[in-house]
Amino acid sequence: MARVVILGAGVSGHTAALHLRRMMGKEHEVVVVSPNSQWNWIPSNIWVGVGRMAPEAVVFPLAPVYRRAGIAFRQAKAVAIWPEGDANDAHPGVDIVHTSPGREGEAERLTYDYLINATGPKLNFAATPGLGPDANSLSVCTPSHAVQAAAELEKVIAKLTSGERQRLVIGVGHGTCTCEGAAFEYAFNVEHELRAHGVRELADIVYLTNEYELGDFGVGGMVFEQQGFLSTSQLWTESLFRERGVRAIVRAHVERVEPGKLYFETLDGEQDSLLFDFAMLLPPFRGQELSAYDVDGTDITSTMFAPSGFLRVDADYAAKPYDQWLAADWPSTYQSPSYSNIFGVGIAFAPPHPISVPRTSPRGTVISPAPPRTGMPSGVMGRQVARSINDMIRTGSHTPTHTASMTTMGAACIASAGTGLRHGTAAAMTMYPVVPDHARFPGSGRSVKDTYGEVGLAAHWIKRLLHFLFIYKAKARPGWFLIPE
Repeated sequence: MARVVILGAGVSGHTAALHLRRMMGKEHEVVVVSPNSQWNWIPSNIWVGVGRMAPEAVVFPLAPVYRRAGIAFRQAKAVAIWPEGDANDAHPGVDIVHTSPGREGEAERLTYDYLINATGPKLNFAATPGLGPDANSLSVCTPSHAVQAAAELEKVIAKLTSGERQRLVIGVGHGTCTCEGAAFEYAFNVEHELRAHGVRELADIVYLTNEYELGDFGVGGMVFEQQGFLSTSQLWTESLFRERGVRAIVRAHVERVEPGKLYFETLDGEQDSLLFDFAMLLPPFRGQELSAYDVDGTDITSTMFAPSGFLRVDADYAAKPYDQWLAADWPSTYQSPSYSNIFGVGIAFAPPHPISVPRTSPRGTVISPAPPRTGMPSGVMGRQVARSINDMIRTGSHTPTHTASMTTMGAACIASAGTGLRHGTAAAMTMYPVVPDHARFPGSGRSVKDTYGEVGLAAHWIKRLLHFLFIYKAKARPGWFLIPE
Protein backbone atom coordinates (compact mmCIF):
# COMPACT_ATOMS: atom_id res chain seq x y z
CA MET A 1 0.00 0.00 0.00
CA ALA A 2 1.21 3.51 -0.82
CA ARG A 3 0.23 6.71 0.92
CA VAL A 4 0.21 10.00 -0.99
CA VAL A 5 0.11 13.09 1.22
CA ILE A 6 -0.95 16.40 -0.33
CA LEU A 7 -0.18 19.61 1.50
CA GLY A 8 -2.80 22.19 0.56
CA ALA A 9 -6.36 22.02 -0.76
CA GLY A 10 -6.39 24.88 -3.24
CA VAL A 11 -6.91 24.47 -6.98
CA SER A 12 -3.73 22.45 -7.53
CA GLY A 13 -3.77 20.27 -4.41
CA HIS A 14 -7.50 19.58 -4.51
CA THR A 15 -7.31 18.69 -8.20
CA ALA A 16 -4.41 16.30 -7.57
CA ALA A 17 -6.24 14.64 -4.68
CA LEU A 18 -9.44 14.02 -6.64
CA HIS A 19 -7.59 12.63 -9.66
CA LEU A 20 -5.37 10.38 -7.53
CA ARG A 21 -8.33 8.94 -5.71
CA ARG A 22 -10.11 8.35 -9.02
CA MET A 23 -7.10 6.60 -10.59
CA MET A 24 -5.52 4.63 -7.73
CA GLY A 25 -6.72 1.35 -6.29
CA LYS A 26 -8.53 1.38 -2.96
CA GLU A 27 -5.54 -0.30 -1.30
CA HIS A 28 -3.67 3.02 -1.62
CA GLU A 29 -4.33 6.03 0.58
CA VAL A 30 -4.71 9.71 -0.34
CA VAL A 31 -4.38 12.21 2.52
CA VAL A 32 -4.97 15.95 2.21
CA VAL A 33 -3.58 18.35 4.80
CA SER A 34 -4.98 21.88 4.87
CA PRO A 35 -5.28 24.41 7.72
CA ASN A 36 -8.59 25.57 6.24
CA SER A 37 -11.84 23.67 6.61
CA GLN A 38 -13.32 25.15 3.44
CA TRP A 39 -12.47 25.25 -0.24
CA ASN A 40 -12.57 28.70 -1.83
CA TRP A 41 -13.12 29.53 -5.50
CA ILE A 42 -10.80 32.54 -5.29
CA PRO A 43 -11.63 34.16 -8.68
CA SER A 44 -15.13 34.98 -7.42
CA ASN A 45 -13.85 36.74 -4.28
CA ILE A 46 -13.88 39.97 -6.27
CA TRP A 47 -17.68 39.77 -6.51
CA VAL A 48 -17.88 39.23 -2.77
CA GLY A 49 -15.63 42.27 -2.42
CA VAL A 50 -18.18 44.54 -4.10
CA GLY A 51 -21.19 43.04 -2.34
CA ARG A 52 -22.53 41.27 -5.41
CA MET A 53 -22.04 37.74 -4.10
CA ALA A 54 -22.41 36.26 -0.64
CA PRO A 55 -19.27 34.68 0.84
CA GLU A 56 -21.17 31.41 1.20
CA ALA A 57 -21.38 31.24 -2.60
CA VAL A 58 -17.60 30.98 -3.03
CA VAL A 59 -16.80 28.36 -0.37
CA PHE A 60 -17.88 24.89 0.72
CA PRO A 61 -16.68 22.51 3.47
CA LEU A 62 -13.93 20.10 2.42
CA ALA A 63 -14.55 17.28 4.89
CA PRO A 64 -17.85 16.00 3.37
CA VAL A 65 -16.37 15.99 -0.14
CA TYR A 66 -13.29 14.05 0.96
CA ARG A 67 -15.39 11.65 3.04
CA ARG A 68 -17.57 10.89 0.03
CA ALA A 69 -14.55 10.52 -2.26
CA GLY A 70 -12.62 8.25 0.11
CA ILE A 71 -9.85 10.77 0.83
CA ALA A 72 -8.46 11.19 4.34
CA PHE A 73 -8.45 14.79 5.56
CA ARG A 74 -6.38 16.48 8.24
CA GLN A 75 -7.33 20.05 9.04
CA ALA A 76 -3.82 21.06 9.96
CA LYS A 77 -0.81 23.13 8.98
CA ALA A 78 2.36 21.45 7.71
CA VAL A 79 5.45 22.78 9.49
CA ALA A 80 8.36 20.44 8.66
CA ILE A 81 9.33 17.76 6.13
CA TRP A 82 11.58 14.81 6.99
CA PRO A 83 12.20 13.34 3.50
CA GLU A 84 14.58 10.66 4.83
CA GLY A 85 12.73 10.03 8.08
CA ASP A 86 14.68 10.37 11.32
CA ALA A 87 16.69 8.25 13.75
CA ASN A 88 13.49 6.69 15.12
CA ASP A 89 11.62 6.03 11.88
CA ALA A 90 13.21 5.72 8.45
CA HIS A 91 9.91 6.38 6.69
CA PRO A 92 9.61 9.89 5.13
CA GLY A 93 7.23 12.11 7.07
CA VAL A 94 5.81 15.55 7.52
CA ASP A 95 5.11 17.25 10.83
CA ILE A 96 1.68 18.86 11.02
CA VAL A 97 -0.10 20.94 13.66
CA HIS A 98 -3.88 20.56 13.81
CA THR A 99 -6.14 23.59 13.45
CA SER A 100 -9.55 21.91 13.74
CA PRO A 101 -11.80 22.69 16.71
CA GLY A 102 -10.91 20.48 19.65
CA ARG A 103 -7.48 19.59 18.26
CA GLU A 104 -5.90 23.04 17.94
CA GLY A 105 -2.14 22.90 18.45
CA GLU A 106 -1.96 19.09 18.48
CA ALA A 107 1.18 17.87 16.68
CA GLU A 108 1.33 14.77 14.47
CA ARG A 109 3.97 13.08 12.30
CA LEU A 110 2.32 11.93 9.07
CA THR A 111 4.38 9.44 7.08
CA TYR A 112 4.18 9.27 3.31
CA ASP A 113 5.41 7.43 0.24
CA TYR A 114 4.80 10.42 -2.04
CA LEU A 115 4.38 14.04 -1.09
CA ILE A 116 2.84 16.88 -3.11
CA ASN A 117 3.53 20.38 -1.85
CA ALA A 118 0.54 22.45 -2.98
CA THR A 119 0.51 24.82 -0.02
CA GLY A 120 -0.04 27.92 -2.14
CA PRO A 121 1.23 31.33 -1.07
CA LYS A 122 1.75 33.06 2.21
CA LEU A 123 0.11 36.49 1.89
CA ASN A 124 3.17 38.57 2.68
CA PHE A 125 1.54 41.78 3.91
CA ALA A 126 4.56 42.32 6.18
CA ALA A 127 6.73 43.09 3.12
CA THR A 128 5.18 46.57 3.02
CA PRO A 129 4.76 48.41 6.34
CA GLY A 130 1.10 49.22 6.97
CA LEU A 131 -0.21 46.94 4.20
CA GLY A 132 -3.20 44.68 4.74
CA PRO A 133 -6.64 44.41 6.34
CA ASP A 134 -5.11 44.23 9.82
CA ALA A 135 -3.35 47.54 9.11
CA ASN A 136 -4.22 50.38 6.73
CA SER A 137 -5.45 48.81 3.48
CA LEU A 138 -7.89 46.18 2.25
CA SER A 139 -7.61 42.88 0.39
CA VAL A 140 -9.82 40.43 -1.53
CA CYS A 141 -7.46 37.46 -1.22
CA THR A 142 -9.78 35.52 1.11
CA PRO A 143 -13.57 35.52 1.58
CA SER A 144 -13.25 37.31 4.94
CA HIS A 145 -11.00 39.95 3.40
CA ALA A 146 -13.51 40.42 0.59
CA VAL A 147 -16.40 40.83 3.05
CA GLN A 148 -14.41 43.53 4.85
CA ALA A 149 -13.66 45.29 1.55
CA ALA A 150 -17.35 45.23 0.59
CA ALA A 151 -18.32 46.80 3.92
CA GLU A 152 -15.79 49.59 3.45
CA LEU A 153 -16.91 50.13 -0.14
CA GLU A 154 -20.49 50.50 1.10
CA LYS A 155 -19.32 53.31 3.42
CA VAL A 156 -17.57 55.02 0.50
CA ILE A 157 -20.75 54.81 -1.61
CA ALA A 158 -22.73 56.35 1.25
CA LYS A 159 -20.30 59.28 1.41
CA LEU A 160 -20.43 59.72 -2.35
CA THR A 161 -24.23 59.68 -2.20
CA SER A 162 -24.11 62.52 0.31
CA GLY A 163 -21.97 64.55 -2.12
CA GLU A 164 -18.56 63.93 -0.52
CA ARG A 165 -15.77 63.24 -3.03
CA GLN A 166 -13.77 60.06 -2.49
CA ARG A 167 -10.51 58.66 -3.86
CA LEU A 168 -10.24 54.90 -4.27
CA VAL A 169 -6.81 53.36 -4.88
CA ILE A 170 -6.77 49.79 -6.15
CA GLY A 171 -3.80 47.72 -7.24
CA VAL A 172 -0.75 45.99 -5.81
CA GLY A 173 1.09 46.85 -2.61
CA HIS A 174 4.68 45.94 -3.51
CA GLY A 175 7.05 46.06 -6.46
CA THR A 176 7.28 42.27 -6.73
CA CYS A 177 3.57 41.43 -6.53
CA THR A 178 1.82 38.97 -8.80
CA CYS A 179 -1.94 38.60 -9.56
CA GLU A 180 -2.21 41.96 -11.34
CA GLY A 181 -5.22 40.46 -13.12
CA ALA A 182 -7.12 40.27 -9.82
CA ALA A 183 -6.34 43.92 -9.06
CA PHE A 184 -7.53 44.83 -12.57
CA GLU A 185 -10.76 42.92 -11.99
CA TYR A 186 -11.48 44.53 -8.67
CA ALA A 187 -10.76 48.04 -9.96
CA PHE A 188 -13.31 47.71 -12.75
CA ASN A 189 -15.90 45.95 -10.61
CA VAL A 190 -15.69 48.84 -8.16
CA GLU A 191 -16.00 51.33 -11.02
CA HIS A 192 -19.03 49.40 -12.28
CA GLU A 193 -20.63 49.51 -8.81
CA LEU A 194 -20.15 53.26 -8.52
CA ARG A 195 -21.86 53.78 -11.87
CA ALA A 196 -24.67 51.44 -10.83
CA HIS A 197 -25.22 53.60 -7.72
CA GLY A 198 -25.12 56.83 -9.74
CA VAL A 199 -22.12 58.25 -7.86
CA ARG A 200 -19.28 57.65 -10.33
CA GLU A 201 -18.70 61.34 -11.16
CA LEU A 202 -17.68 62.10 -7.56
CA ALA A 203 -15.13 59.28 -7.34
CA ASP A 204 -11.48 59.37 -8.35
CA ILE A 205 -10.35 55.79 -9.07
CA VAL A 206 -6.61 55.22 -9.24
CA TYR A 207 -5.07 51.94 -10.40
CA LEU A 208 -1.59 51.50 -8.88
CA THR A 209 0.55 48.74 -10.39
CA ASN A 210 4.09 47.45 -10.70
CA GLU A 211 3.51 46.60 -14.36
CA TYR A 212 5.78 48.39 -16.83
CA GLU A 213 2.73 49.05 -18.96
CA LEU A 214 -0.96 48.29 -18.69
CA GLY A 215 -1.86 44.85 -20.00
CA ASP A 216 1.37 43.22 -18.85
CA PHE A 217 -0.46 41.09 -16.22
CA GLY A 218 2.85 39.55 -15.14
CA VAL A 219 3.18 37.60 -18.41
CA GLY A 220 4.98 40.29 -20.39
CA GLY A 221 1.82 41.36 -22.21
CA MET A 222 0.27 39.69 -25.24
CA VAL A 223 0.33 40.21 -29.00
CA PHE A 224 -2.59 38.86 -31.00
CA GLU A 225 -4.40 39.24 -34.30
CA GLN A 226 -7.68 41.16 -34.30
CA GLN A 227 -9.71 41.74 -37.47
CA GLY A 228 -6.65 41.11 -39.60
CA PHE A 229 -4.36 43.46 -37.66
CA LEU A 230 -1.84 42.84 -34.92
CA SER A 231 -2.91 44.26 -31.60
CA THR A 232 -1.65 44.05 -28.03
CA SER A 233 -3.06 43.65 -24.55
CA GLN A 234 -1.60 47.09 -23.79
CA LEU A 235 -3.75 48.77 -26.44
CA TRP A 236 -7.10 47.27 -25.42
CA THR A 237 -6.34 47.61 -21.73
CA GLU A 238 -5.44 51.29 -22.06
CA SER A 239 -8.60 51.77 -24.11
CA LEU A 240 -10.70 50.33 -21.28
CA PHE A 241 -9.00 52.60 -18.73
CA ARG A 242 -9.74 55.66 -20.90
CA GLU A 243 -13.34 54.57 -21.51
CA ARG A 244 -14.03 54.06 -17.79
CA GLY A 245 -12.04 57.10 -16.63
CA VAL A 246 -9.71 55.11 -14.37
CA ARG A 247 -6.34 56.79 -13.80
CA ALA A 248 -3.34 54.47 -13.84
CA ILE A 249 0.00 54.80 -12.09
CA VAL A 250 2.34 52.17 -13.53
CA ARG A 251 5.87 51.03 -12.64
CA ALA A 252 5.24 51.65 -8.96
CA HIS A 253 6.38 50.06 -5.68
CA VAL A 254 4.45 50.87 -2.51
CA GLU A 255 6.94 51.68 0.26
CA ARG A 256 4.48 52.01 3.15
CA VAL A 257 0.81 52.61 3.86
CA GLU A 258 -0.42 54.98 6.55
CA PRO A 259 -4.06 55.69 7.44
CA GLY A 260 -5.41 57.53 4.40
CA LYS A 261 -2.02 57.93 2.72
CA LEU A 262 0.43 55.70 0.88
CA TYR A 263 3.99 56.34 -0.25
CA PHE A 264 5.44 54.85 -3.41
CA GLU A 265 8.53 54.81 -5.60
CA THR A 266 8.47 54.64 -9.39
CA LEU A 267 10.87 52.86 -11.70
CA ASP A 268 12.72 56.08 -12.48
CA GLY A 269 13.57 56.41 -8.78
CA GLU A 270 11.10 59.18 -7.97
CA GLN A 271 9.25 59.02 -4.64
CA ASP A 272 5.70 60.26 -4.26
CA SER A 273 2.61 59.87 -2.10
CA LEU A 274 -1.11 59.49 -2.62
CA LEU A 275 -4.03 60.30 -0.34
CA PHE A 276 -6.93 57.85 -0.33
CA ASP A 277 -10.31 57.19 1.25
CA PHE A 278 -10.33 53.52 0.21
CA ALA A 279 -7.36 51.35 -0.71
CA MET A 280 -7.43 47.71 -1.85
CA LEU A 281 -3.83 46.64 -2.44
CA LEU A 282 -2.84 43.04 -3.04
CA PRO A 283 0.19 41.71 -1.16
CA PRO A 284 3.26 39.96 -2.57
CA PHE A 285 3.48 36.20 -2.15
CA ARG A 286 6.10 33.99 -0.58
CA GLY A 287 6.20 30.32 0.29
CA GLN A 288 4.56 28.94 3.39
CA GLU A 289 6.77 28.50 6.45
CA LEU A 290 7.92 24.93 5.84
CA SER A 291 11.22 23.58 7.15
CA ALA A 292 13.07 20.45 6.03
CA TYR A 293 15.52 18.17 7.86
CA ASP A 294 17.66 15.20 6.91
CA VAL A 295 17.80 11.94 8.85
CA ASP A 296 20.33 13.41 11.33
CA GLY A 297 18.16 16.45 11.99
CA THR A 298 20.34 18.81 9.95
CA ASP A 299 18.36 21.69 8.48
CA ILE A 300 18.16 21.28 4.68
CA THR A 301 15.48 23.91 4.10
CA SER A 302 17.77 26.07 1.96
CA THR A 303 18.57 23.05 -0.22
CA MET A 304 14.97 22.04 -0.88
CA PHE A 305 13.45 25.51 -0.97
CA ALA A 306 14.36 28.75 -2.74
CA PRO A 307 14.94 31.90 -0.64
CA SER A 308 11.34 32.84 -1.50
CA GLY A 309 10.14 29.80 0.44
CA PHE A 310 8.88 28.00 -2.69
CA LEU A 311 9.93 24.41 -3.41
CA ARG A 312 12.74 23.84 -5.89
CA VAL A 313 11.68 21.50 -8.67
CA ASP A 314 13.09 20.42 -12.06
CA ALA A 315 13.89 23.96 -13.22
CA ASP A 316 17.17 25.70 -14.04
CA TYR A 317 17.73 28.09 -11.15
CA ALA A 318 21.11 29.37 -12.33
CA ALA A 319 21.20 33.18 -12.25
CA LYS A 320 21.39 34.55 -15.78
CA PRO A 321 20.57 37.83 -17.55
CA TYR A 322 17.24 38.30 -19.26
CA ASP A 323 18.64 37.82 -22.77
CA GLN A 324 19.79 34.33 -21.78
CA TRP A 325 16.46 33.13 -20.39
CA LEU A 326 15.19 30.00 -22.12
CA ALA A 327 11.91 28.12 -22.21
CA ALA A 328 13.92 25.10 -21.06
CA ASP A 329 14.60 26.87 -17.75
CA TRP A 330 11.03 26.15 -16.67
CA PRO A 331 10.00 22.89 -14.97
CA SER A 332 7.97 20.21 -16.69
CA THR A 333 7.48 17.39 -14.14
CA TYR A 334 7.55 19.47 -10.88
CA GLN A 335 9.63 16.75 -9.20
CA SER A 336 12.09 17.76 -6.49
CA PRO A 337 15.70 17.34 -7.67
CA SER A 338 16.61 16.19 -4.15
CA TYR A 339 13.89 13.59 -3.58
CA SER A 340 12.10 11.75 -6.39
CA ASN A 341 8.96 11.18 -4.30
CA ILE A 342 8.34 14.91 -3.63
CA PHE A 343 6.59 17.29 -6.04
CA GLY A 344 5.66 20.98 -5.92
CA VAL A 345 2.69 22.34 -7.87
CA GLY A 346 0.75 25.58 -8.32
CA ILE A 347 2.11 28.61 -6.53
CA ALA A 348 4.13 26.32 -4.23
CA PHE A 349 6.85 25.61 -6.81
CA ALA A 350 9.73 28.03 -7.25
CA PRO A 351 9.81 29.60 -10.73
CA PRO A 352 13.29 29.99 -12.26
CA HIS A 353 12.70 33.67 -13.03
CA PRO A 354 9.86 36.09 -13.86
CA ILE A 355 8.04 36.10 -17.19
CA SER A 356 7.92 39.88 -17.52
CA VAL A 357 11.17 41.72 -18.17
CA PRO A 358 12.94 42.26 -14.82
CA ARG A 359 13.44 45.92 -13.90
CA THR A 360 15.08 47.73 -11.00
CA SER A 361 14.90 51.40 -10.05
CA PRO A 362 18.06 53.54 -9.65
CA ARG A 363 17.55 53.08 -5.90
CA GLY A 364 17.89 49.30 -6.29
CA THR A 365 14.18 48.53 -5.84
CA VAL A 366 12.83 45.64 -7.90
CA ILE A 367 9.67 46.84 -9.65
CA SER A 368 8.56 43.95 -11.82
CA PRO A 369 5.67 41.47 -11.53
CA ALA A 370 6.36 37.98 -10.24
CA PRO A 371 5.11 35.21 -12.56
CA PRO A 372 1.48 34.12 -12.06
CA ARG A 373 0.97 30.37 -11.51
CA THR A 374 -2.69 30.27 -10.55
CA GLY A 375 -5.94 29.10 -12.11
CA MET A 376 -5.79 26.89 -15.17
CA PRO A 377 -2.01 26.16 -15.06
CA SER A 378 -2.29 25.15 -11.38
CA GLY A 379 -5.08 22.71 -12.14
CA VAL A 380 -3.19 21.16 -15.06
CA MET A 381 -0.07 20.74 -12.90
CA GLY A 382 -2.09 19.02 -10.19
CA ARG A 383 -3.68 16.59 -12.65
CA GLN A 384 -0.44 15.72 -14.45
CA VAL A 385 1.54 15.18 -11.24
CA ALA A 386 -1.28 12.94 -10.00
CA ARG A 387 -1.03 10.90 -13.19
CA SER A 388 2.75 10.60 -12.80
CA ILE A 389 2.51 9.44 -9.18
CA ASN A 390 -0.15 6.90 -10.08
CA ASP A 391 2.15 5.47 -12.77
CA MET A 392 5.18 5.53 -10.45
CA ILE A 393 3.28 3.59 -7.78
CA ARG A 394 2.08 1.08 -10.33
CA THR A 395 5.49 0.47 -11.97
CA GLY A 396 7.90 1.21 -9.14
CA SER A 397 9.70 3.76 -11.31
CA HIS A 398 11.27 6.96 -9.94
CA THR A 399 10.69 8.85 -13.21
CA PRO A 400 7.55 10.97 -13.76
CA THR A 401 5.56 9.99 -16.84
CA HIS A 402 3.59 13.19 -17.46
CA THR A 403 4.57 16.81 -17.98
CA ALA A 404 2.89 20.20 -17.65
CA SER A 405 5.45 22.81 -18.65
CA MET A 406 4.13 26.37 -18.77
CA THR A 407 6.24 26.79 -21.92
CA THR A 408 4.08 24.26 -23.80
CA MET A 409 0.82 24.95 -21.99
CA GLY A 410 -1.87 27.34 -23.14
CA ALA A 411 -4.13 29.17 -20.72
CA ALA A 412 -7.46 30.95 -20.80
CA CYS A 413 -8.37 33.70 -18.38
CA ILE A 414 -11.53 35.75 -18.01
CA ALA A 415 -11.14 38.93 -15.97
CA SER A 416 -14.38 40.50 -14.79
CA ALA A 417 -14.85 44.19 -15.45
CA GLY A 418 -18.24 44.46 -13.76
CA THR A 419 -20.94 41.91 -12.98
CA GLY A 420 -24.49 41.81 -14.37
CA LEU A 421 -26.16 39.54 -16.91
CA ARG A 422 -27.26 42.49 -19.05
CA HIS A 423 -24.66 45.12 -18.28
CA GLY A 424 -21.66 43.13 -17.08
CA THR A 425 -18.40 42.97 -18.97
CA ALA A 426 -15.25 40.89 -18.80
CA ALA A 427 -11.93 40.63 -20.60
CA ALA A 428 -11.47 37.24 -22.23
CA MET A 429 -7.84 36.30 -22.78
CA THR A 430 -6.09 33.24 -24.14
CA MET A 431 -2.37 32.74 -24.60
CA TYR A 432 -0.15 30.01 -25.96
CA PRO A 433 2.20 29.28 -24.42
CA VAL A 434 1.97 30.86 -20.95
CA VAL A 435 5.75 31.34 -20.76
CA PRO A 436 7.04 32.79 -24.03
CA ASP A 437 9.30 30.59 -26.16
CA HIS A 438 11.20 32.90 -28.50
CA ALA A 439 12.89 30.00 -30.29
CA ARG A 440 9.54 28.54 -31.40
CA PHE A 441 7.75 31.88 -31.83
CA PRO A 442 10.19 34.65 -32.82
CA GLY A 443 9.01 38.09 -31.80
CA SER A 444 6.44 37.92 -29.01
CA GLY A 445 7.37 34.37 -27.99
CA ARG A 446 3.77 33.22 -28.41
CA SER A 447 1.58 31.96 -31.22
CA VAL A 448 -0.30 35.01 -32.49
CA LYS A 449 -3.24 32.95 -33.75
CA ASP A 450 -3.64 31.21 -30.39
CA THR A 451 -3.33 34.37 -28.28
CA TYR A 452 -6.41 36.54 -27.96
CA GLY A 453 -7.95 39.34 -25.95
CA GLU A 454 -11.33 41.10 -26.06
CA VAL A 455 -13.69 42.85 -23.66
CA GLY A 456 -17.46 42.30 -23.79
CA LEU A 457 -20.70 41.04 -22.23
CA ALA A 458 -20.33 37.49 -23.57
CA ALA A 459 -17.11 37.02 -21.60
CA HIS A 460 -18.97 37.95 -18.42
CA TRP A 461 -21.58 35.25 -19.08
CA ILE A 462 -18.77 32.71 -19.53
CA LYS A 463 -17.06 33.79 -16.31
CA ARG A 464 -20.32 33.45 -14.43
CA LEU A 465 -20.86 29.99 -15.90
CA LEU A 466 -17.32 28.97 -14.95
CA HIS A 467 -18.03 29.95 -11.35
CA PHE A 468 -20.72 27.27 -11.12
CA LEU A 469 -18.86 24.71 -13.25
CA PHE A 470 -15.68 24.80 -11.18
CA ILE A 471 -17.49 24.64 -7.87
CA TYR A 472 -19.41 21.65 -9.24
CA LYS A 473 -16.09 20.09 -10.28
CA ALA A 474 -14.43 20.84 -6.94
CA LYS A 475 -17.33 19.16 -5.10
CA ALA A 476 -16.56 16.00 -7.13
CA ARG A 477 -20.10 15.77 -8.45
CA PRO A 478 -20.93 13.12 -11.09
CA GLY A 479 -18.76 13.53 -14.19
CA TRP A 480 -16.55 16.18 -12.51
CA PHE A 481 -13.43 14.86 -14.25
CA LEU A 482 -14.93 15.65 -17.66
CA ILE A 483 -14.70 19.38 -16.90
CA PRO A 484 -11.26 20.58 -18.06
CA GLU A 485 -8.84 22.20 -15.65
